[in-house]
Amino acid sequence: MSTDTPGIDPLEALRAPRDPACDVFLTGPVFLDIIFTGLDSAPVRGTESWARGMGSSPGGVANMATALARLGLHTSLAAAFGDDHYGEYCWDALEQGEGIDLSMSHTVPGWHSPVTVSMAYEGERTMVSHGHEAPAPAPVAGTSTGAAAPVFPQCPPRARAAVASLAPGRSEPWVATAARDGALVFGDVGWDETGRWDLDALPDLAHCEAFLPNAEEAMRYTRTDCPRAAAHALAERVPLAVVTLGAEGAYAVDGRTGTAAAVPAIEVEALDPTGAGDVFVAGFVTGTLADWPLADRLAFAGLTAALSVQEFGGSLSAPGWAEIAAWWQLIRTCDSQDPAALERYAFLDDLLPTTARAWPLRRAVPTIGFRQ
Repeated sequence: MSTDTPGIDPLEALRAPRDPACDVFLTGPVFLDIIFTGLDSAPVRGTESWARGMGSSPGGVANMATALARLGLHTSLAAAFGDDHYGEYCWDALEQGEGIDLSMSHTVPGWHSPVTVSMAYEGERTMVSHGHEAPAPAPVAGTSTGAAAPVFPQCPPRARAAVASLAPGRSEPWVATAARDGALVFGDVGWDETGRWDLDALPDLAHCEAFLPNAEEAMRYTRTDCPRAAAHALAERVPLAVVTLGAEGAYAVDGRTGTAAAVPAIEVEALDPTGAGDVFVAGFVTGTLADWPLADRLAFAGLTAALSVQEFGGSLSAPGWAEIAAWWQLIRTCDSQDPAALERYAFLDDLLPTTARAWPLRRAVPTIGFRQ
């Protein structure tokens, strides 16, 4: 975990000797993200645009892994890393900088790191990416079975939770294994390029504890014209349906109890939305594992996402407990704040350190490779 974040363990009261060492397992591609901010408008063809800010950080699945680790969860990531300087930087930033377990990850000789350039302007972003699919890990010499190292994906680590990216027509065997071994699987999803929007085409949804689409995705998958109606329809398929509503906040339905919760979004000036969805999922996973009430989980997830968009970069902008404590300390001193609205976040009082650094905090660095 980052050294500037107080060592808060949100699961401390729930831990037992026989619990898995891993709180959350996830897998996916790691990108080197280069983020340009402070653009006045979208780049115009045939012209040169100058950005007022720039940052570099591990991206892709690293956004969510970092967000989870900064919230105090023991996080394990299985990913391929290039053997170039970008891959070395990403590995070091995640393992040494954030304390993420990379024992299931591997470096691929002769393979270069995928790269994304993200341009943020007017609260939106445009991205350009380049990369090639990583080859499978080579078999281990001298083993009788010829099994690959590491043991993932055949044997994912035992964990309290796992985050899976669902895609139409794709089934990842590790998801079923993780669920069978007791992990709560949280499924996120992207845009359906097939245009079918068929929940039956997401086979791993059957293993999910929670499904977290945005409003547009939820309505398309359920053939409804209201995000809240979509959440109730999804709750017939998964125990927890969480629909993010953008500037309107989020809405969730517990399919087991019928409980529903709605939490408005926090109004902030967005610098860069990169990774905000990943941070939201990380916040919701944290609250779920800590067994908080549904409305508190939504509020916490929305808060962490709101804090993240005020900084540039995906993983670099993910807030830790220091940032959350600083925000809570500051917001209660603002005369313009509605006391009733602040009451929604009163549960933070029992979680946060009594002292916090000044807000706003800055994490991002302009580039990689500076000598200490």
